[in-house]
Amino acid sequence: MGPRLAFDTFDDIRGRCDIAPVRRAGSEPGYDDVAIVPDENWKSLTAADAEQHRADGSVPDSVRIELVRRPLPDLDPDDLAGRLEAAARLDPLNGRWPTELLGCAASPGNWATTTEDSSTGHRIGLHVDNFDRLPYARRHQGRRRLCLNLGPGPRYLLIGDHDIQQICRTLHADPDRHHPHTEDIRRYVAAGHPLRCLRIRLDPGDGYIAPTEFLAHDGSTAGIDQPSVAAFWLGRPPNAS
Repeated sequence: MGPRLAFDTFDDIRGRCDIAPVRRAGSEPGYDDVAIVPDENWKSLTAADAEQHRADGSVPDSVRIELVRRPLPDLDPDDLAGRLEAAARLDPLNGRWPTELLGCAASPGNWATTTEDSSTGHRIGLHVDNFDRLPYARRHQGRRRLCLNLGPGPRYLLIGDHDIQQICRTLHADPDRHHPHTEDIRRYVAAGHPLRCLRIRLDPGDGYIAPTEFLAHDGSTAGIDQPSVAAFWLGRPPNAS
């Protein structure tokens, strides 16, 4: 199915979304050699591309991407502690469904991708989360991640245009016996299969709800000089299946 973005009209996301192919990071400093990153040849998302990735009424909540916005407290640009405290106090969905605060990540400006492997200090590129450790057949049933950009700078959400079940069906003769992993994304691209990356701008106070166990994703501050703090929660809508 690939990523499905909830919006009413193209004007809701016009100028906010780009698309580009991906590449292997290779020997780029600060990255895993096999990390998958955007090639930075970004093009604005056309109305036709947007419609291809639109979440219509047939798309279950468990796999759609929803853009959200929450008011933020008035914080000094250098007040990291204040942003962490704000995240701890915030009910990001105003009680729509329960969420668990995972934590916050501070990202410097001008990073093509932001997620690091804490054991190596290297950035891992596009990846899938594995908090729920679900196998291939149930992968779409994982909890969804909610992220809010607490600023002070903007940042981006990166999303691959093939979901992990599509990738595993291409790679594995018997995907039902497989537990999807970030390595599947890397093998898929290394084998020459096409993968493009959507980039969605998130200004301070903007956020997303997305199935990050199901979709290849990362954050980015490419082309943005200011750092930003992202707060992350996990949750599941009451009617999710």
